[in-house]
Amino acid sequence: MKKLSTIILFAISVSLCYPNVVNAERAPSTSKGRGYYEERGEIVWEVPTHNKVIALTFDDGPDEQNTVQILDLLQQYNAKATFFVVGSRVEKHPEIVARELHEGHEIGNHSYSHPPFHNINVSKLTSELNRTQDAIFHATGIRTALFRPPGGSYNEAIVRTSKDFGMLTVLWSWHQDTLDWRKPGVNRIVKKVLDNAHNGDIVLMHDFVPSSTQTVEALKVILPELQRRGYEFVTVSELLSYHEKTRKFIEVNH
Repeated sequence: MKKLSTIILFAISVSLCYPNVVNAERAPSTSKGRGYYEERGEIVWEVPTHNKVIALTFDDGPDEQNTVQILDLLQQYNAKATFFVVGSRVEKHPEIVARELHEGHEIGNHSYSHPPFHNINVSKLTSELNRTQDAIFHATGIRTALFRPPGGSYNEAIVRTSKDFGMLTVLWSWHQDTLDWRKPGVNRIVKKVLDNAHNGDIVLMHDFVPSSTQTVEALKVILPELQRRGYEFVTVSELLSYHEKTRKFIEVNH
């Protein structure tokens, strides 16, 4: 099994403060929004950069049909992506996750059973992260350094626990949530990504949407068009290295 070489993650240092509603369990009386976590480099939404790079991310897989088709398309366009996997599904399809890593993509932790995270307790949270890390390790021989909470829910406990596992919390660009899990139609997914594409974006899609191939069909349009515009498709960790004002966050050897 191919080992994941050294992963270098960079923390974001951004001076602007963005309003956001934080789902908090045992949170302090004053909610901490995007600006707080972004300035501390504890959560990443996107990476300000002058380089034409973009990170495609896929949640909820692996899936024996959609994920495989997505991997074929990414290979066709020499594109790299990041897959935030669900541990229970990794156990069902370890060979697909192994293929993702083998072909140069990045794996992220997206919990074991995809429960609601807005009110999750620390014991359940720890179990979800740990079981998924184990599933990823058994499939690939590595443990990931990236975490995306289901639904994008975050609070102090979630961020702290993620850090305790050696993982950086990664969300997505607010203007690049395709809502493909709602099955809005191929054209709407395509339009969302292409109309809003900016350098340093993190695009949210899903490689497991029951009874839907809309994401796959949308990628058949998105990939060649963004490539025509000069974009390079990179993993999240690669995207972080393009930040002009970065400091080293963590270096993990697997």
